[in-house]
Amino acid sequence: MPSEILVVIPTYNERDNVGALCEELLVRPERPDVLVVDDNSPDGTAAEAEEVAQRYPGRLHVLRRGGKGGRGGAVLDGFAWGLSGGYEYFFEMDADYSHSPGEIPRFLEAARGADVVVGSRYLPASRIVNWPRARRFFSRFANRYARFFLRIPITDYTNGFRCYRRAALEALDADAIDASGYVVLSEVAYQLYRRGFRFAEVPTEFVNRRRGESNLSPGEIISAFVGVLRLRAKGGRFVSHADKP
Repeated sequence: MPSEILVVIPTYNERDNVGALCEELLVRPERPDVLVVDDNSPDGTAAEAEEVAQRYPGRLHVLRRGGKGGRGGAVLDGFAWGLSGGYEYFFEMDADYSHSPGEIPRFLEAARGADVVVGSRYLPASRIVNWPRARRFFSRFANRYARFFLRIPITDYTNGFRCYRRAALEALDADAIDASGYVVLSEVAYQLYRRGFRFAEVPTEFVNRRRGESNLSPGEIISAFVGVLRLRAKGGRFVSHADKP
């Protein structure tokens, strides 16, 4: 039976992590399909994923992009690929084990009554493991900044562990998103919220990466802050999907 679930994993230099993560996802009882979207990683991430894919024909796919185009752009390309199939639930998660595959059932349960489910690091039952104090402070500040301007009823705008129902992604105007990095998380959420889609949050355990180096650059941080202001300025463009012909 074809899977209803697609997990999109954007990657850049994640060879040490991607194979084990894909294996863990593919043996889960929910039986998700997995799409690795790789930005031409010089460490051979895509080749590693393709080697694992040989053991799971038709369930693990690899989309190679031409260069380092940013996490957000990779996820959007992955969603576009997945919408051509029959998937109902679309996950995005990072390849560095900061997000646990074991939490997928919690997202699916919440998705029964919501169109977008966000794994929040800032709910009472959530945990953040091995993050330096400075990173915690910066993350909290960035999320409060985004909420002040965008007013989406969520507590975590910047965690990339999310689940979307198909209808939400079909209504998303990806061509209106001109960013490519982490700010895409806020842009997708803002667009869907302004169009009337339902949001929910679930607690999550966020674990600082165990192997490899962070791909978040200073330029992406600056772009994220500027992008929030730009989003607020153009917010009136996003009308409710119920009002569209």
